[in-house]
Amino acid sequence: MIDINSTIKVSIRALKVNKMRSFLTMLGIIIGVSAVITMLAVGLGAKQRITQQIENIGSNLIIILPGSMTVGGVRTGYGGASTLSIGDAQAIVKDCPAVLRDAPMLSGSEQLVYRNQNWSTNVQGTTSSYFKIREWTLAEGRGFTQQDMQGATNVCILGQTVATNLFGSTDPTGKTITIKNIPFLIIGVLISKGQSLMGQDQDDVAFVPLSTGQQKLFGTTFPGMVRNIMVQAKNSTDINFAQQQIEALLRQRHHLLPKQNDDFFIRNLTEILTAVQQSSSIMTLLLAAIASISLIVGGIGIMNIMLVSVTERTREIGIRMAVGAKTPDIRLQFLIEAVLLSLIGSIIGIIIGSIGSKIVSVIAGWPTIISFYSIIIALGFSVFVGVFFGYYPAYKASLLDPIEALRYE
Repeated sequence: MIDINSTIKVSIRALKVNKMRSFLTMLGIIIGVSAVITMLAVGLGAKQRITQQIENIGSNLIIILPGSMTVGGVRTGYGGASTLSIGDAQAIVKDCPAVLRDAPMLSGSEQLVYRNQNWSTNVQGTTSSYFKIREWTLAEGRGFTQQDMQGATNVCILGQTVATNLFGSTDPTGKTITIKNIPFLIIGVLISKGQSLMGQDQDDVAFVPLSTGQQKLFGTTFPGMVRNIMVQAKNSTDINFAQQQIEALLRQRHHLLPKQNDDFFIRNLTEILTAVQQSSSIMTLLLAAIASISLIVGGIGIMNIMLVSVTERTREIGIRMAVGAKTPDIRLQFLIEAVLLSLIGSIIGIIIGSIGSKIVSVIAGWPTIISFYSIIIALGFSVFVGVFFGYYPAYKASLLDPIEALRYE
């Protein structure tokens, strides 16, 4: 019967005799595990950041853009023609069962002025539904009321960036700014949304009631015209149905014949954002796979050193066999030594990888997440490497002839 405890003690004693060689053998595993931990932490952090940005945009979203137009044989891009109206938005909510709510929008770049301070930003005219769709709550003040919408009142809601640049740390609620020399009362300030997936500052914006934007700020090509319509489906499974219902409704409302092209564009944001998230997951796996190569290299290093160790310790093996050690005992001893090298190396690698991921987070300003599963995977893979690459040297050692081993110089 194999005495596991004594075999482990002998293996540890053998590793202690050659500390430098044992450390150099572990070095490949240390580098490999630390690389895997760091790469997975960076990849998971990137995925979380993208998920947060997706949540900031809103869920189950569809954007409807006006169509293009052809002038002198040249076809313009999205928004070249003015084809959408507030009537379209009202009909979509009323006649499309898969739609929960929508928000027609009209926007432009304007200069906001408060006393001796001014700031150029994107001013958007929209309805109160916009903030529900975007899941964007107020930090201070109130939202638009039905009276604001119907009366085209001169009120506005500021994003955090605009509020900071015009008022610093002072609460701007209740103060008056001017837009196009028209006074607007600030009724609220939104919480910070941060950067979008494209790196744009989502907080650098101001909102006014849609009717105010149409009548007093931007003007319209025809009464009720809007620049685009943001739509929220009732749930994620209804997005495609909502898109189909919207397309059929708008073609009917715009009196388009069967062979005519749409005079609008519909974009499903969920599909785009899901694709970005999948790309992030693939990148995380790719980084982990690249880092894992160093683990394999480390395993090859363990096998090489263990083979050298077998040659150097041939006489020791002969003595052990002469005093009663069996073939399985010798095989187990060298296998345990390989596994111990991998295990100790992986623990050191996990510590270094955890520290390294935090350094990356501080220097690059990128979030990193050290997952419990990534630690288990790195630990398990390194032990597998130790067993896989340590078995052949252990097997070779166990086949030595005791008499020949004792004669070995």
